[in-house]
Amino acid sequence: MNLIELNDVAKSFRSADGAPRTVLENVDFALADGEIVALLGKSGSGKSTLLRIIAGLIPADAGSAIYRGAPISGPASGIAMVFQSFALFPWLTVQQNVELGLEAQGVAPAERERRADAMLELIGLAGFGGALPRELSGGMRQRVGIARALVTDPDVLLMDEAFSALDVLTGETLRDDILDLWDGAKIHTKGILIVSHNIEEAVMMADRIIIMSSDPGRIRSEIHIDQPRPRNADSAEVRALIDEVYGLMTMRQVPVAVAGAAPTLHPDYRLPETDVSHIEAVLELLADAPFNGRADLPQLSEEAEIADEELFPVYEALGLLGLAHVDKGDITLTPLGKSYIEAEQSERQHIFGQQLLSQVPLAARIRELLEAQPNGELPEEPFIALLEEFLKADDAKRVLEIAIEWGRYGEIYEYDFHTGRLALPEQAEE
Repeated sequence: MNLIELNDVAKSFRSADGAPRTVLENVDFALADGEIVALLGKSGSGKSTLLRIIAGLIPADAGSAIYRGAPISGPASGIAMVFQSFALFPWLTVQQNVELGLEAQGVAPAERERRADAMLELIGLAGFGGALPRELSGGMRQRVGIARALVTDPDVLLMDEAFSALDVLTGETLRDDILDLWDGAKIHTKGILIVSHNIEEAVMMADRIIIMSSDPGRIRSEIHIDQPRPRNADSAEVRALIDEVYGLMTMRQVPVAVAGAAPTLHPDYRLPETDVSHIEAVLELLADAPFNGRADLPQLSEEAEIADEELFPVYEALGLLGLAHVDKGDITLTPLGKSYIEAEQSERQHIFGQQLLSQVPLAARIRELLEAQPNGELPEEPFIALLEEFLKADDAKRVLEIAIEWGRYGEIYEYDFHTGRLALPEQAEE
């Protein structure tokens, strides 16, 4: 039996300029009884929005969201949520925070106290009921948030990046404790849905991983995991799964044409949201020992001490510029990437600029339009208008900002921040 069903769900919000921005579109999803599912996706994929629709915190604009056969029209007593930010009331004790959900359900004070005490003991916080949140560590505060969610005996537990605010060791310990409660049938929860940006965490916990595309968020890929828990993070099977997910997450997204819809921007026009400093930092790290030009993406992420979510656009940019090649869970410097690392600064900029002109259509188009002008200059508005044919206003401005930064570094055009005009380098110098 499915606990949760989403059918053709869509959701939009208003952008800063007042225009609607579609966050989710055509989402079909089910959470089965006895299943842990992890949602992965880059920024803009609508993962947290999807979780809030299921929690009944916000409504879907289109389609249907169903819990145990009934439409979700508001918070349901059988669905509980754990937030990234702990979301505890600082003026209430641990005991009082945990009892909140029971109080909202009308449970008598004595029964509330008994159930909260039992849950605090189960979650490893026995004896801390009288403490205030500020007196606890981050890991302990998140345990309070989890206890508050579980004390109501929910059918479905939603976890919105619940471990991301914690240090690695604390997050892993808490993750293992949750799995111990689940696999040991120590809690009544029938299904868990996790939003995460940590690929290893998703592979270690989930029975199924859903990967979402961005702008708008749609389900792009699905991976079923039949490995028993607890899983060994260093086993060949788990490493292969992690590599498979990395490969899907780093794959450049190609827009899908929809009948009757407006034309979609060529995929190479939507640039990865990263800057030159991040691109060069990852290149330098990849070129040095112990990697020497080839790395396992999870190991590179750990060495760089940068979250996967921030590194994905860097990998995409390196592939787009022909400086590195990403294959599943591995990244390798190309011969051009090696030449780039060995070059002096001026030569690096020349290589970067040439790759922009040959590999990045938007940068080549900007240069082409500037060269067509007698004075070699244009205001930024025509370029924003070009991008707004396919992108929302905020997205168009952001893409142009990235193109300007990359182009200025590669010295294929310049930009005057005071006048908002782009120009050929020689015109800017004059």
